[in-house]
Amino acid sequence: MEPLQHTTEQTSPAVNVRNPFKPTAAFIGASWFALLTGTVGYCVGLWNASMQLNEKGYYFTILLFGLFAVISVQKSVRDRAEGLAVTDLYYGLSWFATIAAMILLTIGLWNADLARSEKGFYAMAFCLSMFSAIAVQKNTRDAKMFEVKEL
Repeated sequence: MEPLQHTTEQTSPAVNVRNPFKPTAAFIGASWFALLTGTVGYCVGLWNASMQLNEKGYYFTILLFGLFAVISVQKSVRDRAEGLAVTDLYYGLSWFATIAAMILLTIGLWNADLARSEKGFYAMAFCLSMFSAIAVQKNTRDAKMFEVKEL
């Protein structure tokens, strides 16, 4: 009697198997939607806020600084994980900039003459923007990696 052999290649039709590490269109879309929701919501809140222009500029600059910083952290962490050279100075500066942006926003909101609900709104929109910027950067990098491999 012959042993039972499980050969799925012979019995099943050719199926296009998706790479589990390639980001799905749904995740890419959700990441971009979250980034746009966070940043546009934050900016609309600033536009409608009854604060001085220099205060609005401070909060807008913190948003831009934070977005750049988290993208830099994601890139440097990913580069190190993939064995690419990242200097300790750049790695440390990117983490410092990320933490500094969060601290500067916290100090600004703590001392702002705003309602608690407004402070919470800015904090949540900022956090949503930061997290989704990391996800968008990751998806962009992953998609580019698979695009190159498929060529």
